[in-house]
Amino acid sequence: MTDDPGRTAGHGTADRARDDLADVVDERRRLLALAYRMLGTTGEAEDAVQETYVRWYRMSDAERAAIANPQGWLTRVAGRVCLDLLGTARARRERYVGPWLP
Repeated sequence: MTDDPGRTAGHGTADRARDDLADVVDERRRLLALAYRMLGTTGEAEDAVQETYVRWYRMSDAERAAIANPQGWLTRVAGRVCLDLLGTARARRERYVGPWLP
């Protein structure tokens, strides 16, 4: 219990979750910059960051709590998502079946 009479024992977990959420959302600008440098377009960068956040929120609370460095995890996942997008873009270009223009 805290000294503050307006707070109850259950608020500690909610406050910590809110702080974790704020930390994750604060990373958005840095992740967008990273993805933009890797992919070259704002639209693809936003898609990559969105996929990163989807993967973060798909995990259970216990899995997220086990991650010692959420910023590092988000950076690693964003980089891997970007590499996956670059690989599929290359495959799409290699399979293009249009007229060849010299």
